[in-house]
Amino acid sequence: MQITVTATAAAEVQKFMQEQGAAESAGLRVAVLPGGCSGFQYGLNIEDEAQDDDDILESNGIRLFVDPFSAQYLDGVEIDYVTTMMGSGFTFKNPNATGSCGCGSSFTV
Repeated sequence: MQITVTATAAAEVQKFMQEQGAAESAGLRVAVLPGGCSGFQYGLNIEDEAQDDDDILESNGIRLFVDPFSAQYLDGVEIDYVTTMMGSGFTFKNPNATGSCGCGSSFTV
């Protein structure tokens, strides 16, 4: 499985982890959760350590924790951080998604 975190997104995650005083073993949990207007939505959270059944990946210096349910939907995903006139936030480019909603945070497979 491969998940790419762009350099811009990695810098934002590292900044947030430093501000929160995250542990050395901490990482970014990347999850797919049921919900959203298209059926599934993405979740990002800083966690101190991985769970026993997590896949542990690394991209641009960021440790990623992915649970088995989410892994089936996240292979090939690129996580970026963008700033526009409407605001800033993380975006997901998911080659597995067959559709998404206007908000960009939920998708169908």
